[in-house]
Amino acid sequence: VDALVYDGDIVVLEQTSTARDGEMVAAWLKREGEATLKRIYREGERVRLQPANEAMAPIYTEADNVEVQGRVVAVLRSMS
Repeated sequence: VDALVYDGDIVVLEQTSTARDGEMVAAWLKREGEATLKRIYREGERVRLQPANEAMAPIYTEADNVEVQGRVVAVLRSMS
């Protein structure tokens, strides 16, 4: 998955439709019909969704294609 979130982790979100640049968000990509957890950056007319995993490429898309569903406030991981 991402460098900060692994299979089996529980992601805690604060439900909101807004986020500041650099915050990790749950974003809905409307045209693709997909959700993703990435850091959001607004760059003029477009949005960059940046994965924490440097091996993965960022997603660049138009601002009207991205709907913020919430901000990540915690990641819970079982240690067993």
